[in-house]
Amino acid sequence: MKVQIRDSDKVNDVAIGTHFIDLRKISNDGDKGFLPTLGPAWVNMYGSTRNYTLLDEHQDLNEGLGEGVSFRARLMLGLAVEILDTSNPELTSSTEVQVEQATPVSDSCTGKMEEFFLFGAFLEASMIDRKNGDKPITFEVTIGNYGNQVDGMSRPQRPRKKESGDEEEVDLIQNSSDDEGDEGGDLVSVSSSPPMRPQVTDRNYFHLPYLDRKPCIYIKSWWQDQRRRLYNANIMDRIADKLEEGLNDVQEMIKTEKSYPERRLRGVLEELSCGCYRFLSLADKDQSQSSRTRLDKERLKSCMRELESMGQQAKALRAQVKRHTVRDKLKLVQNILQKLRFLADEPQHSIPDVFIWMMSNNKRIAYARVPSKDVLFSIVEEEVGKDCAKVKTLFLKLPGKRGFGSAGWTVQAKLELYLWLGLNKQRKDFLCGLPCGFEEVKAAQGLGLQSFPPISLCYTKKQAFQLRAHMYQARSLFAADSSGLSDPFARVFFITQSQCTEVLNETLCPTWDQMLVFDNLELYGEAHELRDDPPIIVIEIYDQDTMGKADFMGRTFAKPVVKMADEDYCPPRFPPQLEYYQIYRGNATAGDLLAAFELLQIGPAGKADLPPINGPADTDRGPIMPVPLGIRPVLSKYRIEVLFWGLRDLKRVNLAQVDRPRVDIECAGRGVQSSLIHNYKKNPNFNTLVKWFEVDLPENELLHPPLNIRVVDCRAFGRYTLVGSHAVSSLRRFIYRPPDRSSPNWNTTGEIVINMEPEAPVKKLETMVKLDASSDAVVKVDVTEEEKDKKKKKKKGTAEEPEEEEPDESMLDWWSKYFASIDTMKEHLKHQEVAAVDAEDKEEMDSTEGPKGHMKGKEKAKAPKEEKKKKVQNHGQGQGLEVPEKKKPKIDELKVYPKELETEFDNFEDWLHTFNLLRGKIGDDEDSSTEEERIVGRFKGSLCVYKVPLPEDISREAGYDPTYGMFQGIPSNDPINVLVRVYVVRATDLHPADINGKADPYIAIRLGKTDIRDKENYISKQLNPVFGKSFDIEASFPMESMLTVAVYDWDLVGTDDLIGETKIDLENRYYSKHRATCGIAQTYSIHGYNIWRDPMKPTQILSQLCKEGKVDGPHFGPPGRVKVANRVFTGPSEIEDENGQRKTTDEHVALAALRHWEDIPRVGCPLVPEHVETRPLLNPDKPGIEQGRLELWVDMFPMDMPAPGTPLDISPRKPKKYELRVIVWNTDEVVLEDDDFFTGEKSSDIFVRGWLKGQQEDKQDTDVHYHSLTGEGNFNWRYLFPFDYLAAEEKIVISKKESMFSWDETEYKIPARLTLQIWDADHFSADDFLGAIELDLNRFPRGAKTAKQCSMEMATGEVEVPLVSIFKQKRVKGWWPLLARNENDEFELTGKVEAELHLLTAEEAEKNPVGLARNEPDPLEKPNRPDTAFVWFLNPLKSIKYLICTRYKWLIIKIVLALLGLLMLALFLYSLPGYMVKKLLGA
Repeated sequence: MKVQIRDSDKVNDVAIGTHFIDLRKISNDGDKGFLPTLGPAWVNMYGSTRNYTLLDEHQDLNEGLGEGVSFRARLMLGLAVEILDTSNPELTSSTEVQVEQATPVSDSCTGKMEEFFLFGAFLEASMIDRKNGDKPITFEVTIGNYGNQVDGMSRPQRPRKKESGDEEEVDLIQNSSDDEGDEGGDLVSVSSSPPMRPQVTDRNYFHLPYLDRKPCIYIKSWWQDQRRRLYNANIMDRIADKLEEGLNDVQEMIKTEKSYPERRLRGVLEELSCGCYRFLSLADKDQSQSSRTRLDKERLKSCMRELESMGQQAKALRAQVKRHTVRDKLKLVQNILQKLRFLADEPQHSIPDVFIWMMSNNKRIAYARVPSKDVLFSIVEEEVGKDCAKVKTLFLKLPGKRGFGSAGWTVQAKLELYLWLGLNKQRKDFLCGLPCGFEEVKAAQGLGLQSFPPISLCYTKKQAFQLRAHMYQARSLFAADSSGLSDPFARVFFITQSQCTEVLNETLCPTWDQMLVFDNLELYGEAHELRDDPPIIVIEIYDQDTMGKADFMGRTFAKPVVKMADEDYCPPRFPPQLEYYQIYRGNATAGDLLAAFELLQIGPAGKADLPPINGPADTDRGPIMPVPLGIRPVLSKYRIEVLFWGLRDLKRVNLAQVDRPRVDIECAGRGVQSSLIHNYKKNPNFNTLVKWFEVDLPENELLHPPLNIRVVDCRAFGRYTLVGSHAVSSLRRFIYRPPDRSSPNWNTTGEIVINMEPEAPVKKLETMVKLDASSDAVVKVDVTEEEKDKKKKKKKGTAEEPEEEEPDESMLDWWSKYFASIDTMKEHLKHQEVAAVDAEDKEEMDSTEGPKGHMKGKEKAKAPKEEKKKKVQNHGQGQGLEVPEKKKPKIDELKVYPKELETEFDNFEDWLHTFNLLRGKIGDDEDSSTEEERIVGRFKGSLCVYKVPLPEDISREAGYDPTYGMFQGIPSNDPINVLVRVYVVRATDLHPADINGKADPYIAIRLGKTDIRDKENYISKQLNPVFGKSFDIEASFPMESMLTVAVYDWDLVGTDDLIGETKIDLENRYYSKHRATCGIAQTYSIHGYNIWRDPMKPTQILSQLCKEGKVDGPHFGPPGRVKVANRVFTGPSEIEDENGQRKTTDEHVALAALRHWEDIPRVGCPLVPEHVETRPLLNPDKPGIEQGRLELWVDMFPMDMPAPGTPLDISPRKPKKYELRVIVWNTDEVVLEDDDFFTGEKSSDIFVRGWLKGQQEDKQDTDVHYHSLTGEGNFNWRYLFPFDYLAAEEKIVISKKESMFSWDETEYKIPARLTLQIWDADHFSADDFLGAIELDLNRFPRGAKTAKQCSMEMATGEVEVPLVSIFKQKRVKGWWPLLARNENDEFELTGKVEAELHLLTAEEAEKNPVGLARNEPDPLEKPNRPDTAFVWFLNPLKSIKYLICTRYKWLIIKIVLALLGLLMLALFLYSLPGYMVKKLLGA
């Protein structure tokens, strides 16, 4: 909400000041919240300075844009919100603002007027921009209008506060001169320092020579006393500052990999909860104040609630911080910090901010603004402002728009300023925070001067120091030149001196390795104070240009480590450690500086006492001193080898295509250039693969400089343009570490036998636990049983469990394998979750020290054994999964990855890495663009860093080729033709693309110039389509290596929309050591659903891998055994072909070796198994949001090898046609629903209805069994349900149009379920539903033999009933219960039905047809229903006789007798009076 004061004018009104009210800060929408409310309170308005010119260039500031640079006005506001009465139409429809007179408020409602005192002392003014260096400079301090030279204010006449406008008229008369005494010898404010001429520091900056006389200012001002608000804000700020500092520490610890960051975080949270509880005890004071507004009370309540909950949250979090959860918890704590900052901002102002202006020649040049709460004094330590009574470094900046952009980044002046603000009556200690050792200089001589503040301080104590700035290097600097590099140098400022390092050309990581010594530094004050709080050092980094002045690249600040004359120069503090300082450019970070600073006191003996400067005497560097030995990192000579492979996807540079690119590598000032690619379009690979350069790097890996990769395009006449660059910030992952020879898989002595024979799973455990590298242990791994074992197993199986039989080979297809694998994957994920929980518990145990720890020791000892056992079972299936308890039918599986293959195999960057190149010099406007948009291409290659003598194990190796250095045995990068075969299985959770919330997806594949769109085969209205297709594409690497698989939405009209796409880098896969060209299957078979796909057999692959890896082997023989290096694999030695003939073969053992390739010493790595990967689909228009997932896999076959066979058939299974025949024989115990019209007797007119789920419209009814009095019904009625069924998915497939207007049929898959219902037929009203049962045709309870045995529990599953499947049994007959819900929503039994289910395939049904209902062919006989079933009005006498004779005989006799009795009584009463009269009269 915006509030503005305007100056009324005939032409246009000019804003005087603007104030914004953030409604979130003056209300709270929580359940204990309050509506927006404010005041009555003063708000302060800030804007431009008062200069009486016609056009104010800073008028925008008065409109509220940007930070105000001067106080403009105060406005007393009150604000309240009421809920409208929405029923009143006048109120809701009117939009005009009503203005009415407000009731006047009392003067004291905003607080009692108090006299405040502001004191400031200027201890240093330096870094004054050279433009202002020629005229005398003065500094002016103002608070509100007090102290302002143009329109200052003096004390209000009466303690009543008037609008600031009226006062000014009075003030202008009174305020004739600054130093004339007020009435009663009261002090007059001194608000500006005396003018002084600046002196030169260096060619950019000047300073004011204050030396030992520091000018002071003091201002008296009168404000309403609302300090409580500021105090509460200060307490919260203090908590937030501490928290922020702690979090930065923790982040730094994580970044530099120091140990125990979780302990530090726990400490931070402890501090936070203490701070929160301290706030609760402090903030509740001063309750009685009359001037507290409603907002004050509500804000206090909500702040206390929030801080209390924060305190509890911090306590709770502290307990949850573990080593692996540090990062997540850190994020949560950062949210708390943001909340704290939000709460601390007080919407009702009291004292305006303090402004410090630098004036030169009576013109205002630059300013700084200090919030008054930061310098406010309180007697309670927690409430004191953070800069009160402290020396603060202020950087003055240009006002308004001039302060933005690169011009505004230059410092106008740097001040060391001491400020104190408080009540005048509390001012006795206002000098307490200044450095000691000064005398006060008063303004005038005379009486009672004790109480006057000084106008300057004269320092008598000063110390001599020497500063040594050890400037080692900077990293990741801003690229200032168009070449993507800079020519950086650093300038260091301390007090009034500055020095520069040398300029290093063409680098973003300058290693200056230079010590700058500042001599004759005079610091004023006591020695011990300087030791604890030395002045700040400013370091600015510039880019040296040949023309014009240097460009500013960033700035950082540092505090030196101080050594006093009486201290020894020895550890732990000296020599100081190099530290990283973050460099800022504006608000953005622009690199780091690695440096150390020490400030050494020069004692009475002069410089002789200082530690000697013993750098290497470099005569060649002239007067430049290097960083001394104890501080500079220990350097070693490293060689960096670079593998140049190729460049990919380079975008245009300034509309011109890149044609002849080259890559330049630079690290720590040294570098190497790749060979030139002569025609990027034809072949984007380099012809010289490996080059190297030597460089001195620190032994400490954390101090390694980044390595820069730059790609330039060479144009005619020796020009070149930068295409893009990449900074490798950490060389750590490229450092060569010699393998640990003691590890078990390096053990090359004894033979290790790995047995692949299938075994009973029990024995497996014992053999595994003993496995040890040196022993000849036998590792038994289950590999699929051969046919004979299957038969054995079948015999065993029949005894235990007749239901589960082995799947029939001919029935199995690729999909059986896929679905079996999906189940396995789900189980695996479940196990992982369980394991993660276990790990968490284990860490809990580790962290509990003390007596508890001992107890758990035993448990811990147990754990590893169990772990081992688990691992054993993991070998069970080739999947690395525990074998589940229930026996699965044995189907060969593949591996289903729930994510991309790349994440599983480390992006296939085992030797070939991909570096994204980013656009060169970034303008400051482009900071907002995302990383994606800045990528201009990719460089493929690798690095290897090692200390200089080449490691022996490499150079001694057989066949060592020195031209390849560390990159031995890499393939050639000449162009190569490859057949790429993409199998797309299915997509899941696609993003809907049509209005009906569905999509019509189809596949599109792009690779190089090939673009396949499978538009004809779109799948209608599906978000989870099964594609089941394979595509063959011929490609030539490296030109075409990025495969894009996209899913589009088919549209009848208009263009098809992209739903999402996924990109796969085929080249990295093709060349990877993990052999991602064609997955290794679990077993080797030459026919059937699991046929071997690779043109190379396992034996050939094994030989090839051994040859490439220079491994001894493979040695086959005797049959069923192979030896590779020192590992021996054994396994089955026979294979059966289609005709059942057995032949001996080595393929099984070779495959066993391949599946355990990671165990082979030195060269072993896991090979990619036969798999399906799940890739997220992304859409460039909706970056970062997954649009669905696609399951696929890619095979690649080189064209110069034998051609692979035909692609696997993974087309979706066609449903099989079946017919289900259901005969409803009888019902029993059906509830009786109708009351007889005449006789009131209960009966039901029963019929049975049945249908298959998803085909409700094809429901079938029996005829009606009328008037069943016992709930028994006889039907002998047949239903026929034809349906299409997918056996593997156990689903019925239905195709139907969604609506009349649908273009085509949509396919639905529905579980196979039969529903049977009983109904009561009514002639005139709707039929009544009595009960139902739904049978899942794959597993439903077997029917009871008789109606008596049939119970309700059969359907609810409360009793164990054998489940049957109609697809296995084919024919089932029995009784089933029918249920319905009663009023209490509980199931009750409402009848029983006897039915027979008979399932036939469509062919069988055609051979022996039957009639529907009781029709021909094969008719059922008519049911034998009792007579009364005929409706009574067709045969009334019979019915009546039946009713009278059977049901109601006794009832009728009773009624007749009763009637006779009544008749007698009536007659008796009727004749009584007559008899009486006769008797009386004696007649």
